[in-house]
Amino acid sequence: MSDALEIAYGDFGRVALLDMDRGLVRHAHPHCHVLLKVEGDDTQFLVGDRVVSLTDHQAVLVNAWETHAYVHDPRREASMILALYIEPAWLGAFRHNWSASAAPGFFHEPAGLITPAIRGLVRDLAAEMVYAPGSPRIRSELLPGLMIALIERFTKWREIGMSLREAGRRPRGDWRVQRAIARMRGEDGLGLSAEALARDAGLSRAHFYRLFEQATGASPHVFLNAIRVERAVEAIVSSDESLADLGTKLGFAAPAHFSRFFRDHVSVPPSVFRSIVRLRGLIPSTAAQVRTPSLLPHDLRPSPDGAHPQARKDDG
Repeated sequence: MSDALEIAYGDFGRVALLDMDRGLVRHAHPHCHVLLKVEGDDTQFLVGDRVVSLTDHQAVLVNAWETHAYVHDPRREASMILALYIEPAWLGAFRHNWSASAAPGFFHEPAGLITPAIRGLVRDLAAEMVYAPGSPRIRSELLPGLMIALIERFTKWREIGMSLREAGRRPRGDWRVQRAIARMRGEDGLGLSAEALARDAGLSRAHFYRLFEQATGASPHVFLNAIRVERAVEAIVSSDESLADLGTKLGFAAPAHFSRFFRDHVSVPPSVFRSIVRLRGLIPSTAAQVRTPSLLPHDLRPSPDGAHPQARKDDG
């Protein structure tokens, strides 16, 4: 069964070091999501409708709200995977246009070859999480350094964003979909069905699904489950509410149903997730605890031409 070896949680989002030997259902996140292999067998993910490999030399890159699933081959041994779920607002504190990681198309491809420098940063972060899980270096140095290197490697970050004129003219999306999303995020949103949302929008179920997927990249069902997962994670970390009560609030008829849902989306049961977070005394970090790129160690600072210094040295 898959296991979470360590979890780091903060205003950056969360980072999980996972030992994966079972698949995950198709799901989505409101985060910029990156998967990197630490050790073990190569494996595969389904990103959108494409199967991509996770190897020592290739990362899997998932945009916010992009559907994906873990495809485990039972003939292979478990894979140790570093999974990054990065908050767009945290990235925006480094460079303003990096908050665009909340929108589709931040990563142009679902996979990319990593450099030796990125490979080293992955191993450094994984080792720190295992041997010094409460280390401030995770938040202040190792995670920022890795994310800077990944974004500079896999996005056209200088071109991200648009002029005010372009922003004013961009499509706003169907107002019925926007109203449905607002209802999903409301207090009673988790109890709504796609059928009820379609009726409220005055649309057939098929038409509503088509408009919703065009606007968000995910189906209403996947979108609602993503909201459910993030509310569960926040409550598990920040409250002492029993998991049974939490599951009831999230719309599950029995604790076992909630546990299975959480495991199928996050890879471990909610009880394991909470025990790791509580064991390490992890609490959301403040912005002051995360150094900006200009305050990072010299070998982690972006250069004026945008290339990562360590990456330039090792790529040649």
